Amino acid sequence: MKPSMHMEDPLKKEQNRRRHFSFRINLFFFCTFLLFSVLIVRLAILQFVESKQLAAEENTTTNTFTKIAPIRGNIYDQTGAPLAYTIPVQSLFFRIEPGQQDKEVVIGLATKLADVFEKYGKKDQKKITAADIVLAMDLGYDINKNPVKAPSFYSVPRRIKTDLTKAEIAYLLERRDEFKWLEVTEESIRTYETTEDKTTIATQLVGYLKSYSTEVAQEAYKNNPNAKDYLGTEDVGIDGIEEMYQDVLRGKNGEKMYPVNAAQKIIGRVTVTPPKKGNNLYLTINKDMQLATEQAITDQLAYLRSNEARNLPYVNAGINARSGYAVAMEVKTGKVVSMASMPDYNSNLWTGGILKTDYDSIQSFINNGTIRTALPNYPPKELGKHASSIVFMGSTIKPLSVLIGLNEGVISLGTTYNDTGSFTFGKGKGSTITNSGGTAYGLMNPTMAIQHSSNTFMSEKVGIPFYSKFGGENKAVTQKWAEYLAKFGLGVSTESGLPGEFPGANDFLKNAVKDSYQSAMVYASWGQNERYTTLQLAQFAATLGSRGKRMKPQFVDTIKTYEGEVVQSFKPEVLDEVKFPDVYWDAVIKGMKSGAEGIGGEGLDDLPYHVARKTGTSTQDVSGGRVDNAVFIAFAPAENPVLAVAVVVPEGGFGRYGASPIAGKMFETYDKLYNGALTAAATKK
Repeated sequence: MKPSMHMEDPLKKEQNRRRHFSFRINLFFFCTFLLFSVLIVRLAILQFVESKQLAAEENTTTNTFTKIAPIRGNIYDQTGAPLAYTIPVQSLFFRIEPGQQDKEVVIGLATKLADVFEKYGKKDQKKITAADIVLAMDLGYDINKNPVKAPSFYSVPRRIKTDLTKAEIAYLLERRDEFKWLEVTEESIRTYETTEDKTTIATQLVGYLKSYSTEVAQEAYKNNPNAKDYLGTEDVGIDGIEEMYQDVLRGKNGEKMYPVNAAQKIIGRVTVTPPKKGNNLYLTINKDMQLATEQAITDQLAYLRSNEARNLPYVNAGINARSGYAVAMEVKTGKVVSMASMPDYNSNLWTGGILKTDYDSIQSFINNGTIRTALPNYPPKELGKHASSIVFMGSTIKPLSVLIGLNEGVISLGTTYNDTGSFTFGKGKGSTITNSGGTAYGLMNPTMAIQHSSNTFMSEKVGIPFYSKFGGENKAVTQKWAEYLAKFGLGVSTESGLPGEFPGANDFLKNAVKDSYQSAMVYASWGQNERYTTLQLAQFAATLGSRGKRMKPQFVDTIKTYEGEVVQSFKPEVLDEVKFPDVYWDAVIKGMKSGAEGIGGEGLDDLPYHVARKTGTSTQDVSGGRVDNAVFIAFAPAENPVLAVAVVVPEGGFGRYGASPIAGKMFETYDKLYNGALTAAATKK
């Protein structure tokens, strides 16, 4: 029987199987060889071609750096008493996750936090409400879900509260899942020395700190080249000395270096370069002198509103006074030993971010009223009815008016004038100037015109002749007057360096164009056409006292390292000097002299040395009507000046009764604190 044609030969079948197996084996070895060849070639390329590039990349990607904010330097008074210093605390921050935080959940979190703060926080701390917390979170809405200012800098954590207690920290950390988006961080915070009534010392002069992430801080430092080193989470100086000496106080950043792999995981020990601490400032301000000045203003404001004062017709005009400003400046050095802007407040309110309710309560007088506009603590709706800190200088200009008149030859030392109490000028004799109360002082010379504060003398014997001498109705008249005032620091910056300083307003420049050059000069000659700051008035008084040397106001005596090594000391700096004959100065200072002669203002007659002073009653129109502002300048001793003082009490009435008592206490305190310096100087020539 023949085998089937469909049946394979077993031998042939075995041969085919072996042939297929050999093929697969050969293919496997070929592929393996090929892969190894590619790998060897790649390794060769890495070793001999790309090794330098890879090594360079390794060096640039194995370290990650983080900046460390420095410890801010401290601020002391001239005796070494602390005014502002830095301490470590634990603070609570809130992280924004845009689009991921439900409003209901956030408000609920704020409510829980308020309860925690109430239960576990320090009992003497101001209560933080849930509404305050929602605003501090800066999410663009308030606790009632009403829109507020849109948030900025989403990446910067919001500080909710600073100076946490151990109990608060423990409670929050134990419930991290419940209190999400929150973190506790150690930071250095600014602390300002407070008085018994919980206000700080020289509050507006020293300034305060604010987070660099805020728009206010960004605007303040937009032109500061050092701002590139500032951290978004750190606080920077806003206003006053804190801003003026920001980079001196701040120090230099430190750095943490983390070795990391390609996945950015830390693979080694952290290297820390510690930050450089900021320098310490020792101010020219004397703490006790400052406190005495602030108290003198506070006491005087209370007196002006008292029943006793209301029964005195010449003081009654000051019953609406709610603010006062005073500066004491050494005549020979320019050192400012006190600068008070009242009312003041506790600048520790800014620590950790100020609450809206607190800000609203102090907003009108946050500014330093001795260098720019500040307002009293009336309700917001009434502020427009009251005078600000920038007022007309009033009769305090009269010593300078006489000096200008003498120097320009429009009057002489022998000039006599019959003061009838009024003076009429202008076209058709349509304008009349009167003395205070319409008083007629009779026959007088320039010295007596200062003593009696004659408006009519200044108008008829200085203002009108000065106007005529320089061409009448043309700008040369007012420009020349402005040049004289600038020599004494009026209408120009005092060059103190304080941020936001107002250079004053020479209103006679615009009023001359609006009305007439003649009327502008008449009113300017007795101080009703120029408005200046209290610091400008203090510099003016010191320039009168030094007989023409305008000194730069100085606020910092010495800069030292954190360890106490002197970095810089400051010397007196003369900004300008005007030369007048000694007989002119003698005549003017004699007209200003008070003390034993019994022609001084309240609070000055009992001092054991003569005070050269000039009072002023600055009349001003506000929406609430016409008000009288008390203005005062002085220097002492009159014969050998050491200290110059300027005081402004808006709506304080007559300068003699509204402002002079404050100056008297300032002179008295300085003499006590400086070992009788004024009394001793009075015996020397």
